[in-house]
Amino acid sequence: MAGARGGPSPFQGGGAWERALAELLLEFSRAQYRARDGGGGSGGGSGGGPAGGGGASSGGTGSSTKVERIEKGCLELFSKDYCYSLIPNMNGEICSHYPRQIIFLEYESTDRERHTYESTIQVGKLQDLIHRSKMARCRGRFVCPVILYKGKHICRSATLAGWGELYGRTGYNYIFSGGSDDAWADTEDLSEEDSAFRNADSQLFDKVRGHDIKLLRYLSVKYICDLMVENKKVKFGLNVTSSEKVDKAQRYADFTLLSVPYPGCEFFKEYKERDYTAEGLVFNWKQDYVDAPLSIPASLTQSLTIDWSEYQSWDLVQQTQNYLKLLISIINRDDDGGLLVHCISGWDRTPLFISLLRLSLWAVSTCGQVPALRVLTRMDLEEERLNVADVRTLSLCLCLSLSLSLSLK
Repeated sequence: MAGARGGPSPFQGGGAWERALAELLLEFSRAQYRARDGGGGSGGGSGGGPAGGGGASSGGTGSSTKVERIEKGCLELFSKDYCYSLIPNMNGEICSHYPRQIIFLEYESTDRERHTYESTIQVGKLQDLIHRSKMARCRGRFVCPVILYKGKHICRSATLAGWGELYGRTGYNYIFSGGSDDAWADTEDLSEEDSAFRNADSQLFDKVRGHDIKLLRYLSVKYICDLMVENKKVKFGLNVTSSEKVDKAQRYADFTLLSVPYPGCEFFKEYKERDYTAEGLVFNWKQDYVDAPLSIPASLTQSLTIDWSEYQSWDLVQQTQNYLKLLISIINRDDDGGLLVHCISGWDRTPLFISLLRLSLWAVSTCGQVPALRVLTRMDLEEERLNVADVRTLSLCLCLSLSLSLSLK
């Protein structure tokens, strides 16, 4: 689908850009984003390079109008550097917490290419694959590409859904599972009835996780970085989520799995109480629920002068720096493997590191002209994300980004 650049961007000019960014931060610090709350409108199936290819209805008011204006600005930013397609999600039918138009970056483009844009994907086929795969992930937050770097997709998602969530969606009886993941995988003596349940359960996981793996392969993802401090999230004695690293059937054995435990939002209550001072703030790794050790293939750490055995003694700044160095070294490897980053729900630690990656790449002008940041804050239970909405944290992010810029040259 051919297209051309839009009119003057709302981000042009220092003052306008600062006002637009301030408005964006204020909007998403006040309320948690949900696609279905953004108003109606009809989304196009295929995007087309620049902004406006598959736009939302402009007839909304209030919050809907504001969200549409933000979306339009983001599309204009992406159109400066990429040709892309749009996956419609107007009422949150794919995922209620993902944008109403999900951008699929296809390739970096020049001015000439933007005028002769031709999609390299079949949007309908990709949409079907997403619909099939989303059941495999917690809250339906499927593997979504958000950065394109040297032809590699950097993706974000939630972790794998556990039995409770999966059965709830498929209508299976959760009672039979006992709340465990691959519940009978290590059991030898089974009754005929239990064996039948085991086969049905295994087939269900084979199916949904098989679709997830197909999407990962479609996006050429090779590396999966798991930020969870748990092997599985447990609530009321039941495993409510799982993860690739403990999939007993080893369905994800063809991927390079990294377990890089990073504290979640509960820990950042302490960060807030310390007046947002990260230096000297060390996570308590001896808590009962923390059972995921640091595990990184040696081939990925050889180029980094980091003593990974000391990770439990690092403060928040050093831990964030070292993890970011690891991720940057992975995406700069001489292969075409993409990267997936996820935590549990994919909306605390995951966007933190995705934003840091985007800032780092942007700092050396290798990933677009302006980082498209979408920031949310969690105020309930006095928990807060380590997010770029806070000025001090933004300074930390920029310092980290600039200090690492030489590693990208």
